[in-house]
Amino acid sequence: MRHTKSNVERVEVIRIGDIDVELNRRAIKNIHLSVLPPNGKVRLSIPNETSEQKIRLAIVNKLAWIKKQQADFADQERQSIREMVNGECHYLWGKKYRLKLIEANGRYSVTAKGNGNLVLAVAENTSTDNKLKLLNRFYRDEIQRSLEKLLPQWEKKLGVNAGSINIKKMKTKWGSCNIQVKRIWLNLELAKKPPECMEFILAHELVHLLERHHNERFRSLMDKHMPNWRERRDLLNSLPLAYEDWNY
Repeated sequence: MRHTKSNVERVEVIRIGDIDVELNRRAIKNIHLSVLPPNGKVRLSIPNETSEQKIRLAIVNKLAWIKKQQADFADQERQSIREMVNGECHYLWGKKYRLKLIEANGRYSVTAKGNGNLVLAVAENTSTDNKLKLLNRFYRDEIQRSLEKLLPQWEKKLGVNAGSINIKKMKTKWGSCNIQVKRIWLNLELAKKPPECMEFILAHELVHLLERHHNERFRSLMDKHMPNWRERRDLLNSLPLAYEDWNY
């Protein structure tokens, strides 16, 4: 068993059968099991003093479910490596677009057209990496515009106020919330998914300002304010994963 320690939690890795399980020992009351995208990594959050027998039992009892989740991730469609060339497929708010490169006449820009083209105006010698940076800036701006409408609505509905909302690429989460400073992070990849998916993640993280844990109260609050949140979650988890071969 490998250990790394911090002031907040202890992370261990234990092998049960043919499954590596990452254990996070934390100051919590209940055991929480997760199977994470994109490769089906198994993570178990456990109270600090949980015995190895209880850990093994928790995994063995959920073995069939774990295998099913991992199989689903293995079968899930993945985008090809981004080459940023004409005709390449990209997504915006759940819709598929074909990349069209044109020579920039002034400022570089990205524009989603009604004919299904995502027009990238750049200099002829622009590198693939810089084209990707431009596209990611476009995705960030799209999320920001969506937040201008959604955030005030959901803050009013829930009676909360986020200290800040930030956007970045994240490998294992669609969103996160720092309860102490009320800072929420959203995954940049959400700009590629249907709008109802990003709204679900935003609501999910804002509800954490009312309830820290994924417990019955949390689910009750989600049921009250977004009755179809489970359908939105399942839709998000069924969509193509990003092209990166994530190691985490």
